Amino acid sequence: MDRIVVLADIHGVLPALEAVLAEPDVAAADVIVLAGDIASGPQPVETLDLLVGLGERAVWVRGNADRELVEMARGSFKGDPPDPVSPWAASQLRDDQVELLAALPTTVTLGDTLFCHATPRDDEEMVLVDSPIARWATVLGGVPEEVRTVVCGHTHMPFARQVDRRLVVNAGSIGMPYGAPGASWALLTPAGVQLRRTALPDTAADQLAKDSSYPGIEEWLDAYLRSNYSDTEALEAFRPRSEV
Repeated sequence: MDRIVVLADIHGVLPALEAVLAEPDVAAADVIVLAGDIASGPQPVETLDLLVGLGERAVWVRGNADRELVEMARGSFKGDPPDPVSPWAASQLRDDQVELLAALPTTVTLGDTLFCHATPRDDEEMVLVDSPIARWATVLGGVPEEVRTVVCGHTHMPFARQVDRRLVVNAGSIGMPYGAPGASWALLTPAGVQLRRTALPDTAADQLAKDSSYPGIEEWLDAYLRSNYSDTEALEAFRPRSEV
């Protein structure tokens, strides 16, 4: 496997996923790793159907939002929903899609690279690009020595950094990026890691407004597609959770 593409945090945003899948380097990839939080968003059913159509090229990893969708669909979710769209998305899923998400692994290792959603040990643990090395050492303490690269998502902000001679890569977010606009993803080749960004078509918001039956689609679009949260805002909001 010479070329691995990592798509994280798609969040049911079909136009963003379609734009990234049309990229030549994505089309040519040997493997497309789906690093969690795949369907919780305005087009969950269509997003999952498109990804299933990738066949064996797709390697699936479950994120916390996928786990929560399963719990909501099965009526076992406890507490308040994390956002307004997730209960609606859960209600849209077919039974086969609920079973698909429920059966996904939380980590996958290909060669010397481990793929997860948040961290290797927890699907919603928060670690940031500027988290202290001691925090990173604790989070990665259980990772086998032969794993030299860890690739994740969850925080919606791409980065690559060294952690005690390991490379840690965050692929960013396809559907709900923080920082610069556009869908962010990662390309792994024998030459190294490239953090990529794909601009969305000007028609993406109109397309979602037309195609999604989510009642709150206009508010969602205003928050996540017509504008986007800055990385500074996101880092400050996540920092207390990253220091646990």
